[in-house]
Order: sequence, then C-alpha cells, then structure tokens
Amino acid sequence: MKTVISTRGQLVLPAELRRRDGVLPGQEFSVERLGPCIYRLARADRRENSGLVEWLLSCPEKDWFVPVPSESTADLESPGIGRQ
Repeated sequence: MKTVISTRGQLVLPAELRRRDGVLPGQEFSVERLGPCIYRLARADRRENSGLVEWLLSCPEKDWFVPVPSESTADLESPGIGRQ
C-alpha cells in the first residue's frame, strides 16, 4: 500500500489500515529510523485507564465524581489504619 508525505511532513495512514487496526484520530504513534530510507511506524502503548477521569467527569449526576489530586493511594490512608 502506498501513501504520500505532505509538504508539512504529514503521513496519511490509509483508511483500510485504520479500520483494520482500529486506529482513531488523536492516537499516538512512534516512528523509528531503522536504517537509510527504512522506518518503522508503531502505535504507542495506551496508558491503562486512559480517558477514565474525563469519562467519569462527564456523568450527568452533579458532583458524583471528584478527582483526587494525589498520585498515591498511600496519601489517602487515615492515620493509624494500615500502618504499624
């Protein structure tokens, strides 16, 4: 299958390949140069639960979900619980 690089350096992934592999707009890819004129294009790994916070915030029930600014569940422990 052939494609063309635009004047802005953009590469179009043919629709047949996008459909076959479930490629959606906004998904990230990595490009690796393997040698002169040889490149590898690979879909970047999706982070687990990517988009979950946005989905929960879209709930129609007001204040049903409030994100916690902590990076660690250890910060959420009550004093004396789970610690010795």
